[in-house]
Amino acid sequence: MSKRVVGLALLALLACSAVAPVWAQEAAEEHAASGVDWGILGAAFAIAIAAAFGASGQSRAIAAAVSALARNPGAAGDIRFALILGLALIESLVIYALVIALRGAAFF
Repeated sequence: MSKRVVGLALLALLACSAVAPVWAQEAAEEHAASGVDWGILGAAFAIAIAAAFGASGQSRAIAAAVSALARNPGAAGDIRFALILGLALIESLVIYALVIALRGAAFF
C-alpha cells in the first residue's frame, strides 16, 4: 500500500471518530431523560441466576440417579420416580422465579 492510501484511510478513521461522540451525546441525553429500567435488569439477573442454579441442581440430581441405578438396577422404578419428581420440583422453582421476575419488572 502506498503512503497516500494509508494516510487517507487514517484521515477517514479520524473523521469518523470525531463525529461519533456527537451522535452518542444525543442518544445519552435521550436515555438520561427516560432513566434506566431497573426492573427489567433485575428480572434478567434473577432469571439468569435461577436458571444457572436450577440447571446445576438438575445435573447433580441426574448424576446421582444414574449412579444409584448403576449400583442397584433392581430399584429402577423407585429411583426413576424420585428423579422425575425432583426434576419437576427444581424446574418449578425456576418457573416461579420467572413469574416473580416478570411480575416485578412490570411494576418498575
